[in-house]
Amino acid sequence: MTDDKDQSADTSEDESFAELFEQSLSAAAPLEPGQKIQATILQIGKEWVFLDVGQKGEGVLDVRELQDAQGELTAAVGDRVGAYFLSRSGGELRFTTRIGGGATGTEQLEEAWRSAIPVDGRVEKEIKGGYEVRLPGAVRAFCPFSQLGLRRVENPEEVLGQTFPFKITQFSEQGRNVVVSHREILEEERRARRAELRQTLKEGDLVKGVVTSIRDFGAFVDIGAIEGLLPISEIGYGRVERVDEVLHVGQELELAVKSCDWDKERFSFSLRDTLADPWSKVGSTYREGATLTGTVSRLAPFGAFVTLEEGIDGLVHISRLGEGRHIKHPQEVLKVGQKLTVTIEKLDLQERRISLIPASAGEEGPSSFVEPGGAGMGTLADLLKGGANRKKRR
Repeated sequence: MTDDKDQSADTSEDESFAELFEQSLSAAAPLEPGQKIQATILQIGKEWVFLDVGQKGEGVLDVRELQDAQGELTAAVGDRVGAYFLSRSGGELRFTTRIGGGATGTEQLEEAWRSAIPVDGRVEKEIKGGYEVRLPGAVRAFCPFSQLGLRRVENPEEVLGQTFPFKITQFSEQGRNVVVSHREILEEERRARRAELRQTLKEGDLVKGVVTSIRDFGAFVDIGAIEGLLPISEIGYGRVERVDEVLHVGQELELAVKSCDWDKERFSFSLRDTLADPWSKVGSTYREGATLTGTVSRLAPFGAFVTLEEGIDGLVHISRLGEGRHIKHPQEVLKVGQKLTVTIEKLDLQERRISLIPASAGEEGPSSFVEPGGAGMGTLADLLKGGANRKKRR
């Protein structure tokens, strides 16, 4: 008697589960042509792939869409694939990963146009205003220059013979007038990636990007979904005079996110923050009294800036130049790029300032500190004292 009750309970539970499953499928929102979903492969046959699409009825996909050029399968049972809904016939739901994966005619291309489903196309040749693209079924289409990518291709020959996914933006005259865009697909992907980044990207994160343009004040870098500025001051620890001398368009960089303003769509990056700080050596490699050879990097009325290594600059005050004779400007005895042997007179680790004197100097005179990159000119007292000494010599 107990067994009958248990069996009856099990049967009731199975029926309840079946009913709930049926209800869940019935409650699923109906698919619209062109709608993209993620489906699970249930079975792979000779001609069709059967999918679990979360709907009442089976999803089917042409097996050729999951085969490579050699006819080998690129997916297996249990894998998830992105597919576009085409149509419903009875209990069968037809899907495609893109138009061109299986047999294709102008009717399918027209459906792809109406449903915004991607179509594979091969760039055949350059024509006036754009490219001629061959679509499945030997249908020829036109792609304007501006629609092949997010930015115009500098060398059109580079894309000839390549295959890209396209959106059909115009379809008329029964397929004799077809216009396509690869850019629309890239922009969709970019919007999706941007939405993901907005949830995760934060200041201090390391990202990879590509330099898209060079300006006097820095470089613009694309990290895949957003474009931001790499200011000239954030390129390195050393002083950068010209951005195009250290960076070029197309260069790949690893950067640190400096700031994110999603509302104003302003983003900035830093290359310097990813580099080792050269000032970590100061105090050990660089000590007061040490004699080194540096390069004159800049001349100013009050002295000469000498680069000891990238990111570490010091100042030789004008009063220490001229070997005892009065000079009005350091350019009278030095020139930019010249090698100069100097001795470290003073170090200020906290302020990151170094005062230098020529190694041959024996005359006492005022010393000045400078920050890396030549940002400082010494204290006001030092400059006034230097001016008073010059008046006495006169």
